[in-house]
Amino acid sequence: MSKNYVITIARGFGSGGKQTATQIGEKLGIPVYEKQILEMASAYSGLSEEMFIEVDEKLRGNYVTNALAKFTFPKEVSPSSKRFESDINLFCIQAEIIKQLAQNVSCVIIGKCADHILKDFDNVASFYIEAPRKECLESIMTKTGVNEKEAAKMIENTDKYRSEYYKFYSGGNYWTNPVNYDLTLNSARVGRRRCADVIIDYMRRRFGADFEDTFKGKI
Repeated sequence: MSKNYVITIARGFGSGGKQTATQIGEKLGIPVYEKQILEMASAYSGLSEEMFIEVDEKLRGNYVTNALAKFTFPKEVSPSSKRFESDINLFCIQAEIIKQLAQNVSCVIIGKCADHILKDFDNVASFYIEAPRKECLESIMTKTGVNEKEAAKMIENTDKYRSEYYKFYSGGNYWTNPVNYDLTLNSARVGRRRCADVIIDYMRRRFGADFEDTFKGKI
């Protein structure tokens, strides 16, 4: 019986990580989850999707930075609790969705602290994709039509809130730590279109015949 495998993709803003994730999904014929996790978390919890969008890979409110290293998030709380709509519980609901996906389907998951959430799963491999600022700037300007100054601000702000989110929910780890990932790829050197092939080749080498049997005819 074929197994299911999960690929998590963390990415610097403008590095092409989402494009790589999409290409992996197309090549292997598996779903790619990013915003869909917010929809699923909303359906699972009964809370509005807008609440999950507001905390999508970002923190709200004032958090004590020097307490992050000791922080461990609790299990999801029940709807009867006053804490049900807290940011921490919204994260825990998403984490439960991510774990259920990893247990049941082959897929690609973009962001959402998924590499940390799934770090103990033996069917998961995690990757971080980054690129030099020049390439990221050009990518953002091309996609959004903004000028270089505006693109630089978008990159700075997005990477900052993703980093803070990861640090908080991982208990003090940092987002770009290479030890978090199976591989870290520079998309400017590898080539954005080839990053997907490198990741799939790594999956074949790490998981061997079981992975090849699962995706026979696709790799």
